[in-house]
Amino acid sequence: MNLQSRSFVLALAVATAFAAPLASAASGPQPQPVVQQTWTALGGDIGFIWNVELLRDYGIAPGGASEGASTDSRGFVSVPLRDQGGLSFAVTTTNFDHFTSGRLALRGGFRLTSPVGEISLVDAVLVPRGTKSQMLDVVDASGNTLFYLDRLMYAIGEGGRSIDVQTMDLRVHADLAQRLGKPEITDWVVAQMRMSLDVVAQNGNYIEIVQGEPVWPGTIVPGVTPEARFQADVFMLSFQGQYSRCTPTWPAAGGSCDGPSATTDGYAVFTPSSTLRNNVNNGVAEATVAGDPNGTSSAMYTADIAWYRKFTGARPPYDNDQHPNLIWNIYRIDANNRIEQIGRSGVKHAFVTTNSGCSSGPGSGGSTGAILGRSCSDTYGTGNNDSSGDLGPRNEIIPATGEWGRCGSIFDPNCDLSADPNGNTSYSQRLITRESQITAGGTYYMESWYLVREDINIYNTMASRPVTFNFGSSWSLTNGTPQLLGPVINRWVSPTTANPNEKNVEIASPEGHTRVAVKVVDLGDGTWRYDYAVMNFDFARAVTQGTGKYSDDSDPAQRFRVIHNFGFDSFSVPLPAGVTTSAIEFNDGELDDTNNWTGVAENGAVTWTAPANPSPPALTPAVLNPLNWGTMFRFSFIANQAPTAGDIDLHVAQTGKPSSYTATVLAPSVPFVDEIFVHDFEPQG
Repeated sequence: MNLQSRSFVLALAVATAFAAPLASAASGPQPQPVVQQTWTALGGDIGFIWNVELLRDYGIAPGGASEGASTDSRGFVSVPLRDQGGLSFAVTTTNFDHFTSGRLALRGGFRLTSPVGEISLVDAVLVPRGTKSQMLDVVDASGNTLFYLDRLMYAIGEGGRSIDVQTMDLRVHADLAQRLGKPEITDWVVAQMRMSLDVVAQNGNYIEIVQGEPVWPGTIVPGVTPEARFQADVFMLSFQGQYSRCTPTWPAAGGSCDGPSATTDGYAVFTPSSTLRNNVNNGVAEATVAGDPNGTSSAMYTADIAWYRKFTGARPPYDNDQHPNLIWNIYRIDANNRIEQIGRSGVKHAFVTTNSGCSSGPGSGGSTGAILGRSCSDTYGTGNNDSSGDLGPRNEIIPATGEWGRCGSIFDPNCDLSADPNGNTSYSQRLITRESQITAGGTYYMESWYLVREDINIYNTMASRPVTFNFGSSWSLTNGTPQLLGPVINRWVSPTTANPNEKNVEIASPEGHTRVAVKVVDLGDGTWRYDYAVMNFDFARAVTQGTGKYSDDSDPAQRFRVIHNFGFDSFSVPLPAGVTTSAIEFNDGELDDTNNWTGVAENGAVTWTAPANPSPPALTPAVLNPLNWGTMFRFSFIANQAPTAGDIDLHVAQTGKPSSYTATVLAPSVPFVDEIFVHDFEPQG
């Protein structure tokens, strides 16, 4: 059953408390909608995908589920729920509000082995945490609280007759962490969950939801002079990273990592829980992310955002299954203030919006999980972002437009319009960094961001925060402050810096956005070190086949395919005559030297060039390791001249116009030569 294909779908967020809705500018704030009814749901089943590698680090292993369990098509091991009791919850005319009371019991369940004895989920119950709860505690048959559920993402479908909890995080409760003697793992996500429930009818009736008509980007705002249009501008409200797993070998994964001992240099996975929020504006500028200097949108009227699950067909307004995509990166700034990107994820395909804290119209008002409404927020939890079924590679996306090449993707390799198993393992498409990189010292940052089609400001859809890494029984990540909207490169060098030895400039075009930042350090011996960070946010000169309109899919040749989405293949810094260089370096954040760009000083420039691919696929440039979207490379050298303004050059891998982009940053200055020395002290003229 495809709940999103129903005419009656509601996404419900229980990740965070709902904020009071923001009213239109004309009317001022209004009170939160009154809860209309209380309903009860019961029966059905609950599904588990355990993070077995993370549990193994602490000596915990899930045993097989008891009789009645089964594995569904998404990989969840499902345990039946007893058709007794039930969970009661309150709804408004547009959304879920909170749990009120009740309990749901498992019929059977898992038995986990641990160093302190068995942890049994057999016949465990789910209990709301308080009378206005948005979390569920998991309590065993003896009354011990073991875990809790949050980041729940609901869809109410089939005319209000069913609740489909499409994903939720299972977290370690403090009581269990203390019992295990590992208090540091309190709140860690150890499983992705799902749940299916039936709504109990009241006098033959079911939940009724009022749906608003969406206002898509570009729609004219009625009754406004001069003419204005609704615009898309989504913000990263908050995110937190977590350690997920580590293997001493990869891609053949297996075993446990040994941390900083250096016996092995393992591959560690880190995953965020990320919350976005749609712009709040409706005629007057208000802060969407309070307290952040970039937290207020320039879009005065907020558009709805399409949020359709993959393979749900041709949907408005783009005639496809348009949805946002999420990526995340980790950076290290070393003791010499040099930056590198040491980890980057694949792409998380969003599939439902939780629509928490929405404002009433104009638009959908958060009444459907396939559309993000004004001021609505949505949380994709750690378990959800670590789910193999919705993770794909970056090379299937045209980043500046947010289009996904479904045809030929890992989800539809034979281009038959049907979803296939993508072949992911628990390490595929994840952010992986080596243990040596997170023990090397320095300052670390994590960055999380969404790609949203037609978003007018890509920089407020991303945020970064400092993080630290520690090793005990396994790795752990501590989230630091402050979290700031914008990319990490802007924390390394501010775009508004007044330091004459720093510069950070943007290269913006219809093909995407790139930033080039440089730091120049006087080494005190007549030489200067130049460090350039080039961050490709969403630039790609893609080659595609077919159209992005699914109504054209009856012709197989028109099914949309991304053949490649390469970015840049060389970077040049001007080098005046007489300037000498040394220590030319390239850093792509990997520990694989075989695909490094080659840097040479010749022909009036220091130029780094990507290695050639001797056997490129058809219609693809003969380039290995191009600087593609979501990726940062660093280029460095030492010169015997101080900095001055200079134009760098970024060459585009795919042929076309322009063949390269330039930006004015800093480069070595022309050497000063006194004419008296040139002419051996002889007067001239």
